[in-house]
Amino acid sequence: MGMVGGGLGSFIGPVHRAAARLGNRIELVAGAFSATPQKARDAAAAMQIAPDRAYESYQQMFSAERGRADPIDFVTIVTPTALHFPIARMALESGLHVFSDKPATATLEEARALRRCVEKSNLHYRLSYTYTGYPMVRHARDLCRGGSLGAIRKIVVEYNSGWVDMAFKRLGLDVNPMNWRFDPSLAAMGGAFADIGVHAFNILEFVSGLRVQTVSAQLNGEKLGNSLFDDGNVLLKLSGDVPGVLMASGLATGNRNDLRLRVFAERAGLLWSHNRPDELTVGWRDGRTETLHAGTDYLSGTAVKSSRLPVGHPEGYLEAFANLYEEFADLIANATSAEHCLVPGIDEGARGMSFVAAAIASWRASSAWTTLVD
Repeated sequence: MGMVGGGLGSFIGPVHRAAARLGNRIELVAGAFSATPQKARDAAAAMQIAPDRAYESYQQMFSAERGRADPIDFVTIVTPTALHFPIARMALESGLHVFSDKPATATLEEARALRRCVEKSNLHYRLSYTYTGYPMVRHARDLCRGGSLGAIRKIVVEYNSGWVDMAFKRLGLDVNPMNWRFDPSLAAMGGAFADIGVHAFNILEFVSGLRVQTVSAQLNGEKLGNSLFDDGNVLLKLSGDVPGVLMASGLATGNRNDLRLRVFAERAGLLWSHNRPDELTVGWRDGRTETLHAGTDYLSGTAVKSSRLPVGHPEGYLEAFANLYEEFADLIANATSAEHCLVPGIDEGARGMSFVAAAIASWRASSAWTTLVD
């Protein structure tokens, strides 16, 4: 594996590296860890990267690795969002598979262009929608898609966090390592709403199997006056005329990383919360409530396979992240097919940006119902 971005002081870079190592199948051997050459060299040295594979730019890395007898198999992209598209495009053109942090690109137009690049390359491209790696999220998916719950009647998903407020009021933009998210030249369209809103959108479609068709959105914030929204409330119309609600906020005082998904179907309702990720609550129509646990044999085969520890031993963010990396490794090694791989790809990436674009268009049209166009 080679990495672009994620140098010293990065939040998400170390998470990717730890997750990739957890399965003992992926080794980080090269990197261009910063746009500043000295910082790139310092980061490579700290990660014990061989000096001849410590690169000052991703362009240099792709060119040099292509000429090696032992080149990297894929590149992980953990840069500010605005750089995702040019790096992914060049990696694919250099013959490298790509594992990218989300969202896929900064704009819907870039996502569409990247999808064309992926299709032309015949290479693998996947995204770190981390929550899709949790065993209980996958069990919820199997319940929804297997028909045991009956037809879905409504879906509510919310991702409430106070990190934007903390960044401005406690840390200060000048010292916050995530301050690039407030720069319109580096962040995705939609700002904080896109940053966590695409996670909420993705898990809704991943679990339910339904597709959001139209949205009516109210977006709030624009704290810097650059359409970098802090908060959003969106009404959804899904396939089959199923209604839904999506909330995503960086101004939820007192909340840390509160992602919740509720699915209401004919025979039962489901609740999964990132605060208790090892559990899935099923409330049946007859009044029974079941709490299902990760690591147990009564779960679906996919959920059992995704569990790493016996029941009662908590698994969390890194383990879910590691599931995505292991499945990506299977994909590269032809141990699984693209059709059977659960790691979201460019189609899901384009869907996420289509959702953000439609939400912004709806908000600008006084919350008019707006159709998603991939």
